[in-house]
Amino acid sequence: MQGQQQTGQKKFKVLPILVSLLLAGFIGMFSETALNVALSDLMIILDITPATAQWLTTAYLLTLGILVPISGLLLQWFTTRQLFVTAVSFSIVGTFLAAMAPTFEFLLLARVVQAMGTALLLPLMFNTILVIIPPEKRGGAMGLIGLVIMVAPAIGPTIAGLLIESLSWHWIFWLSLPFLVAALICGILFMQNVSEVTKPKIDALSILLSSLGFGGIVFGFSSAGEEGGWESTKVIVAIAVGVIALILFVIRQMTMKQPMINLRAFKFPMFTVGVLMVFICMMVILSSMLILPMYLQQGQGYSAFKAGLLLLPGGIINGLMSPIMGRLFDKYGPKWLVIPGLIIVAVTLWFFSSITAASTVAFIIVLHSTLMIGVSMIMMPAQTNGINQLPMQYYPDGTAIMNTLQQVAGAIGTALAVSIMTSGTKSYMETVTNPADPANAVQAFTHGVQNAFIFGMIVAIIGLVVSFFIKRVVVQHKAPTAMH
Repeated sequence: MQGQQQTGQKKFKVLPILVSLLLAGFIGMFSETALNVALSDLMIILDITPATAQWLTTAYLLTLGILVPISGLLLQWFTTRQLFVTAVSFSIVGTFLAAMAPTFEFLLLARVVQAMGTALLLPLMFNTILVIIPPEKRGGAMGLIGLVIMVAPAIGPTIAGLLIESLSWHWIFWLSLPFLVAALICGILFMQNVSEVTKPKIDALSILLSSLGFGGIVFGFSSAGEEGGWESTKVIVAIAVGVIALILFVIRQMTMKQPMINLRAFKFPMFTVGVLMVFICMMVILSSMLILPMYLQQGQGYSAFKAGLLLLPGGIINGLMSPIMGRLFDKYGPKWLVIPGLIIVAVTLWFFSSITAASTVAFIIVLHSTLMIGVSMIMMPAQTNGINQLPMQYYPDGTAIMNTLQQVAGAIGTALAVSIMTSGTKSYMETVTNPADPANAVQAFTHGVQNAFIFGMIVAIIGLVVSFFIKRVVVQHKAPTAMH
């Protein structure tokens, strides 16, 4: 197998393959967050409650949580070209339907189709890059992915805010279409098959347990933000079903000859540490990305566009830092990036926990930018270092595990942050003498936001403790040398 790759590798046109993947990935990630800013407008236009509107994001995450775990299996059943063309086609159809959507139900269906495309694309992107790029240059390449995965969600809200103010929310999707079509054409022309098609046996029970497990947990945590909160039967049942199904899923994978996701990847200690770091990072990023715009719009009274603009510098800094961190990682390894990164994140969140309705714009921008620099120091280095420890045949499993847990972490992080914020707001309102006073409402909301950031800080400190175990992985298996 090594020999085949050695000869086959020479023919890879790395740049066009990267361009096709990154362009499609960018739009996938852009549409994941662009709609967040439009939610308050959509509630009025489509006449829906916040809990219902939340489903446009939840359904997206839920689809990813169900499909991404199966991606490791799909990567072994279909060629890279087949998967790429299918993924981008799903994204194009979903985006077109969303651009035309007349009702909430129609838009929700479009979001699910869109998410199906993204769910296939993300693991494919990671896996392809792992195969075509030698380990000693991998940090830089993963930094490029980081640039895409971080900048797209960061500029999403700003561009969406601008489109909503001057055109209508449909344009968020019309804008994405030409880019997706370009990615598809680029992929049809240049995409090559990089992984071997081995067609392992498909185990229906594994797929069912994984869907119930990850789906149940994502659904349960996402629904906790709605009326009834954590006490509601729906939330308790969903999480309980999710946990039981996941335990059964793990037992089944460990006893099968050809598991759907090979959980033996966790035998490699740096992979496990990497997964934990990515999990913690995603919880912090996604919860603060949800809480900050809310604070800027409700606590400070800014418009959607202005809130998006204020968060833009941090997002761009994060994107630009990602390739730099990738190169530093290639040179020095993960330890000197990840530990200081987590200290920066924890300290910044501690500062965030003191923001009030009177906090200045400059203060928010500086804190958000600092938070994003800290995150860029943790995410890619920990992820790349972890995957580097895996033998080549574990790459599809490793990328499936990492990408699945990112979606689960996002759902858990946002749900916990929102419920901590809500209960903080509620408990503050119970202490005031005049609950009808609007000033008290803003104070109560800010109090809730502060609590949510303290939660983020605690998560970051747990991450800091774990990060002391991180060690640089020296890659044993030599990758092909086509790129030197």
